[in-house]
Amino acid sequence: MRVRWVEVDMQKIVFNAHYLMYFDTAISDYWRALAMPYEEAMQRLGGDLYVKKASIEFHASAHFDDRLDVALKCARIGNSSLLFSGAIFRADQLLISAELIYVFADTASQTSKPVPPALRQLLSDFEEGRAISQIRTGDWTTLGADATGLRREVFVQEQGVPEEMEWDEEDSGAVHAVAYNGLGQPVATGRLMTHGQGSSKIGRMAVKRVLRGARLGRDILHALLAEAEARGNSEVMLNAQRSAQGFYERSGFVVRGQPFDEVDIPHIEMFKRL
Repeated sequence: MRVRWVEVDMQKIVFNAHYLMYFDTAISDYWRALAMPYEEAMQRLGGDLYVKKASIEFHASAHFDDRLDVALKCARIGNSSLLFSGAIFRADQLLISAELIYVFADTASQTSKPVPPALRQLLSDFEEGRAISQIRTGDWTTLGADATGLRREVFVQEQGVPEEMEWDEEDSGAVHAVAYNGLGQPVATGRLMTHGQGSSKIGRMAVKRVLRGARLGRDILHALLAEAEARGNSEVMLNAQRSAQGFYERSGFVVRGQPFDEVDIPHIEMFKRL
């Protein structure tokens, strides 16, 4: 995680307490990197994490307009506790080091309880560089329930698309892709449809709001492109929301035609040669 804006005191250095805020923000990004929607995940795990101890060692000060890198890792998993080691750098210079201890506990009584095996495994996989999510492709019968939940959350509830306009006959014949995190939660989806001779169309790309920026959308997109290549397609097209145009351009899609509105949301047609 990078921090650019910093509040300073009269000595033109960062207030000491702000470093804890930077680490707290980094913890949120840590869960995002695990493809873990925090609130939903903790409900499934039957508890929550509470800060037990936070200690900071100061090596040097950050100044106004510094660009800072915040590093964080889970260094140890105890019976009911998690130890995170953190560091803040300006370029190669270590400014701050920290240790943060969290305790997994019952949400009602806030009494500690063992770290669930699923969370323990997920943290270990992530820290050891193993995959922490997987993408499944299949038909509507197999993946429709999980894709439906994601699409309703993103398009209907978040973007205000009328429920009756979200579902169509294309679902039954499309190839669907759903990404699952290490806890088995569906977190992203998309579909691939036949679109004329030698062409396919990607649509209904949806990623849980709290996990955007964690490359799940990119992984879904690449899985669907791989399906199109396996078909022998020469082109894949899609109607991108204008806010997502840059996302598709980074994967090689090019704009074609003029902007238009679909369900009152600005879109643009894009395509990619295979």
